[in-house]
Amino acid sequence: MQVYAEYALAENFCMDFALLYCAKAACKNPCGFRRIALASALGAGFAVVFPLFGLGAAWGIVVKILSGAAICAVAGKYSKLWGFIKFSAVFAASTFVLGGALIALFTKFGVSYEGGDGYLLSSVPVGIPLFCAVVLMIIIRKAAARIGGRVKGEVTCIISLDGKRATCAGFYDSGNKVYCGGVPVSMIPKDVAEKIIDARGIKTFVDIHTVAGKGSVPVFRADSLTLCDGQNRREIRGASFGIAPDRIRKIVLHSDISEVN
Repeated sequence: MQVYAEYALAENFCMDFALLYCAKAACKNPCGFRRIALASALGAGFAVVFPLFGLGAAWGIVVKILSGAAICAVAGKYSKLWGFIKFSAVFAASTFVLGGALIALFTKFGVSYEGGDGYLLSSVPVGIPLFCAVVLMIIIRKAAARIGGRVKGEVTCIISLDGKRATCAGFYDSGNKVYCGGVPVSMIPKDVAEKIIDARGIKTFVDIHTVAGKGSVPVFRADSLTLCDGQNRREIRGASFGIAPDRIRKIVLHSDISEVN
């Protein structure tokens, strides 16, 4: 099978970009698309020259695993080693599942392909349409976020502390089970919290567990929290907030926030 270098580069770039984006979404990694594109370009270059090495089965698998880890190191942003391990594991699992699915489909429909120790060449450009589908999905999500307006269950939150005020949209999440001193804790975006408090001066911390990992977050108690939902307006005194370690855009209200006096 004759394969042109520019075709192989484009195909592998598109494939790596799609798989890295899936890992980013699954791990909720805050990395940007530029980092993913750079890692995809490096992965595409490696994929083109890899078949020329002529490595055996064992060494081929080892080199592919190491190259995948290197690509993930470039693509993601990590504060702890566990985040890198999880991102790399999701990327590797996605690559394995997709490769197996493609071989099954090629075999079933009689599509010609060549496989080696860690690579797969086919006459069908799978990566390019997969990349286009991922890009289209990203565009739709971005557009929906801009024009979607208020979502169901969303409220406007006004937080007051020591004479300072911050306003942000929020929503109730039944999955938020964080408590501090028996008081429910809602998660607030870091940039919103910085408008009313300096996180460096906070002495209270609480442990949280999310799909992105576990850790401790600073917790502060506001003077008041005002919830506005259409024509309804309710004020809650002494609501507690945890400054979210991940990049969130809205306040994740605790389901028991109404119990706070």
